[in-house]
Amino acid sequence: MSFKTFQDFYPFYLGEHANRTSRRLHVVGTLGALIQLALAVVQSQPRWLLTGLVTGYALAWIGHYFFEKNTPATFKHPLYSLRGDFRMAREVLGGRIPW
Repeated sequence: MSFKTFQDFYPFYLGEHANRTSRRLHVVGTLGALIQLALAVVQSQPRWLLTGLVTGYALAWIGHYFFEKNTPATFKHPLYSLRGDFRMAREVLGGRIPW
């Protein structure tokens, strides 16, 4: 699939995250990665960048492979997927999407 805009991509992204456990894993992974990014900056420890990437992707991929039974969109649409992760996390935490 080809998407011209993020607005076109996001409904597809949500469809790929229909499973509640997968969404939870994504939100926890996204928040964990952001916390570790903050630690990297505050503590001037670049290793937190690596652990943040591993945390975020590991939890998301577990969600896709074991619960959604699909392939992460990251492989074909990396920037839209990253933006989708942040938006979905915000919408889940804001109560717009079920936790």
